[in-house]
Amino acid sequence: MDWLVSSAEFLVNEILSQPAYLIGLITAAGLIALKKPAGQVVGGAIKATLGFLLIGAGATLVVGALAPLGEMIQGATGAHGVIPTNEAIVGIAQEQYGARVAWLMILGFAVSLLLARFTPLRYVFLTGHHMLFMATLLTMVLAIAGQASWAVVLVGGVLLGILLVALPAFAHPWTKRVTGSDSVAIGHFGTAGYIAAGATGQLVGRRSRSTEEMNLPEGLRFLRDSMVATALSMVLIYLVMALIFLGKVGKEAAFKAFGDKSAAGASGVGDYVMQSVMQGLQFGIAVAVILFGVRTILGELVPAFQGIARKLVPGAVPSLDAPIVFPYAQNAVLVGFISSFTGGLVSLGLLAWIFHPAFGLALVLPGLVPHFFTGGAAGVYGNATGGRRGAALGAFVNGVLITFLPALLLKVLGAFGEENTTFGDADFGWFGTLIGYAAKAGGTGGVVLMLLIGAAVLLGAVIFQKRVVDTGWDPGAHRDALPPRREAPAPASAAAGTPAAYGRITPPRGAPKPPPPPPQA
Repeated sequence: MDWLVSSAEFLVNEILSQPAYLIGLITAAGLIALKKPAGQVVGGAIKATLGFLLIGAGATLVVGALAPLGEMIQGATGAHGVIPTNEAIVGIAQEQYGARVAWLMILGFAVSLLLARFTPLRYVFLTGHHMLFMATLLTMVLAIAGQASWAVVLVGGVLLGILLVALPAFAHPWTKRVTGSDSVAIGHFGTAGYIAAGATGQLVGRRSRSTEEMNLPEGLRFLRDSMVATALSMVLIYLVMALIFLGKVGKEAAFKAFGDKSAAGASGVGDYVMQSVMQGLQFGIAVAVILFGVRTILGELVPAFQGIARKLVPGAVPSLDAPIVFPYAQNAVLVGFISSFTGGLVSLGLLAWIFHPAFGLALVLPGLVPHFFTGGAAGVYGNATGGRRGAALGAFVNGVLITFLPALLLKVLGAFGEENTTFGDADFGWFGTLIGYAAKAGGTGGVVLMLLIGAAVLLGAVIFQKRVVDTGWDPGAHRDALPPRREAPAPASAAAGTPAAYGRITPPRGAPKPPPPPPQA
């Protein structure tokens, strides 16, 4: 029996939890199903694998660039509390629940493939590390509630399988609005934040221009390059926070912000300032690496999925990690990150002022990594339906969600709620809290309640797929239907053929032409 457990743990920890390997295998399987030559199969699989490794390399650079900034913000504001970090809480839980997590994840992935094959929810979830995160969360809340090991694995596996096909379906109208096609879905457990951002954009951004349509003075045209704009913005943020941190804690403590096991930190004020500049530039490089990795994997995986669709899941749509939407609105990623972080700070203030004293909710500090990835994606979704206002306010709502939902989740994590970390993304919060309280009913009653919640999510997703997704509802159609917005008259000196000469913006591609003006009397 031990060899079965060891094999399952190897499969989960070394293959299925490694998105690069999983993507490579899926790409190879799709190309084989398309009867491509062996060389093309191997090349496509390796290229898709390298694409995900590029995304991982960019993510590592992002984490490294944000780590000193997080320390500065915490030191400058004096806030202390829980920092949501998925990897940290999963690492802590693996020591106690590793075997059950492995079996639950394998069962959940198998259930998701069956549901994709036999229901209208044709989504195949390929973000392996998020599968592992959700499997760990479900194992924790069920085990802490006292459920038997068989119930943890079986019930948790069914719930995981449902989420893997249901959540991409709920987000798909907004994802299609972002990508312009059905070829890819979002496979990331920040879905509630992305839907909220897209819905917020619909409410507030009817006539707001896209973040990608910035009319800048000639001297600022270089900011239209998203890599330059991202790096410059982060440099400015770093410099401001570094100077505030230096003024508050003094040189000795501030200089240590850039130290680690191999470095003693900054050697002086000048070095301290220039290291801040370098970290901002490194952030710009990290985002560029992520975007290149996304383009690489899409170029290989989407065509290969045609083979899988024909053989295993007809009409299958790959559900991929959040950065998959970053290339569609690169300015919105930065707007979303800053707005989501702002929402986290405001929510932290509310927790400290009202909800911690009144309800005992923990103080959840805004972790820069979840705010970058989920906030950046929320900015893209908000921009797709509401332009600049949608990107800013939609991502702000995401920031509120990923602050309050982890605080609620801590209530069902038992002793793990005292580890000063928790799960960070929106879906972990709302689903984990629901399942945690249902599991506390204990025994058969708890199992029935949990399965009823899963059935409700699945049924809702099927109905949503048939009545909303399959009918082609476009959440941003109201923007396309608007006539071109008139601006101030152009100056007489404006050259013919320039945007200023016309005095209006270009309508979105595919927008219907406005009706002709009435005849003059």
